[in-house]
Amino acid sequence: MKTRYYYGYNIVLAGFLIQTFCIGAMFTYGVFFREFQQEFGWSRALISGASSMAFFVMGTGALITGTLNDKIGPRLILTVSGTTIGAGYLLLSQLNMPWQLFLLYGLFAGIGFSTHDVITLSTIARWFVKKRGLMSGIVKAGTGIGQFSGPLIASMLIPVFGWRNSYLIIGAVVLVVLVSAAQIMRRDPHKMGLQVDGSREENYVIGSSITGSSLSLKGAVKTRQFLSICFAEFAAFVCLFTIIVHIVPYSMDRGLEPAIAAFVLSAIGGSSMIGRIIMGITNDRIGGKGSLIICFMVLITSLILLQFTSGIWMLFIFAVVYGFAHGGVFTVMSPMIAEYFGMTCHGQLFGAVLFIGTIGATIGPILAGYLFDITGGYGAAFMALTFFAVAGFIPILFISHISGVGRE
Repeated sequence: MKTRYYYGYNIVLAGFLIQTFCIGAMFTYGVFFREFQQEFGWSRALISGASSMAFFVMGTGALITGTLNDKIGPRLILTVSGTTIGAGYLLLSQLNMPWQLFLLYGLFAGIGFSTHDVITLSTIARWFVKKRGLMSGIVKAGTGIGQFSGPLIASMLIPVFGWRNSYLIIGAVVLVVLVSAAQIMRRDPHKMGLQVDGSREENYVIGSSITGSSLSLKGAVKTRQFLSICFAEFAAFVCLFTIIVHIVPYSMDRGLEPAIAAFVLSAIGGSSMIGRIIMGITNDRIGGKGSLIICFMVLITSLILLQFTSGIWMLFIFAVVYGFAHGGVFTVMSPMIAEYFGMTCHGQLFGAVLFIGTIGATIGPILAGYLFDITGGYGAAFMALTFFAVAGFIPILFISHISGVGRE
């Protein structure tokens, strides 16, 4: 028997809002990319370097905040990170020097970005078991909305207000929404006298899909399963974050107007919402391994397609196929870690996986920018992404559950 209304749905709503506005802000970077080039004459490698720094800081922060979330809960952490990203974007309106870009976006925004996945999804995993994949997918659908709307909003603001005032507007909105949503978050249902999934049965968790013990980070790093997941995340992030940063400049190089190029990025976000929901439901039915295999297969297909784009319609076909994989990878990982390693140290484990992933996110965009600068095109970069995707896909094929740990 369940309660009439479960507070866990408030957690889902807050997580959804955090994902929407945090990732919406992140995805505007590709739109501002060209503005930096035109005003300051900076190279693509330099501008990509700031985003790479942000991704590295995001990964390092995820490792730290994931561990803290296991101990103190999400509200304070999300309040601090929301303030940091909002302040960073507000101050970007005064940007003049490269070091300021690295400080305000690479460091400040990177700290703000570090909590959007590890804190929200680890908290969701504590509040839900039976529908953990679905609820994770709903929260991550916020990311898709942010990906879809962020670039479009930025591309509309900049011609009217200029890029500096646009940063002021975005920063103010992000600051208010993220800090407000943080106040809704709670660590787990037991702190509020509730049971997981809203059940009134005291032994509900024991009878759920988690029946095994949990592993700490120290124990997990000794397993082939954890190392395989980390490598898959690393390889996937090389691809995913390179596309985020470079797809708008690439589209404009192919002759698209800035607003249309931004819409390619938005199309990725729109398609990713479908991927998040579908793969969340799929994860609940077939588990993490099968779901991640599907995501990688679609990702590889999209990257091969990207290398043969010859017109605007093919770019949008790529965006739809790639977006599905993009959304699926980000949705499946948190439930998969809970499935394979249990919940006791989920925040720490998820943070560690994200940290390894963001090393790939750091390398990918700057490598693509460097290859563009020396070759004058993105062909070599896209071939490299395909290689990384295949390399990350292979170890997942051979992963298996650990006896007595996580889901039996």
